[in-house]
Amino acid sequence: MARYTEANCRLCRREGKKLFLKGERCYSEKCALTRRESLPGQHGKGRKKTSEYATQLRAKQTAKRYYGVLESQFAAYFEKAAAKSGITGENLLQILESRLDNVVYRLGFAASRKEARQLVRHGHFSVNGHKANIPSILLRAGDVVAVTEKSRSNDKIKAVVETFASRPTPKWLDLDRANLTGKIVELPKREEIDLDVEEHLIVELYSK
Repeated sequence: MARYTEANCRLCRREGKKLFLKGERCYSEKCALTRRESLPGQHGKGRKKTSEYATQLRAKQTAKRYYGVLESQFAAYFEKAAAKSGITGENLLQILESRLDNVVYRLGFAASRKEARQLVRHGHFSVNGHKANIPSILLRAGDVVAVTEKSRSNDKIKAVVETFASRPTPKWLDLDRANLTGKIVELPKREEIDLDVEEHLIVELYSK
């Protein structure tokens, strides 16, 4: 499976905003974007002009990097969103939010979406009582995500849950922190997705 293997902090600097790819570090003074605001690369400080296409591309890249999705999968999600009724851009974000790895992150069971993907692949979670190890599974309203019985004593998961206990849980999720379970009450509305993504620019890009 293809995956990004370079420094995650370069992605935040490239987009000029925090993508929260490194968990607790993103909230500290060690955040690379806080220390170096310029774009990565030797010519980073000299890049100023931005075309319409570049603006649309950056919007797509930002969304891809928030969720850790590669190009082919992102394009497939867009086609799925365009085929649904409603606003295509909002449909796209709703699909991305419903991924299992994102739900695990939103529930506070992982410090970042990257860590959530790793934990899911290692079999630490179940969906509706069945073990799930595919991060891209798309969940629906009523689905229940839980830390497996065997993994509840996992030191890494316990540490993350304690560290991010104060992280607010989205309204579209119902978290039972004591039992390490979460239920999808409903799929999120656009106003419930707190990411700096201009989805209309993504739609314009794919519509060309």
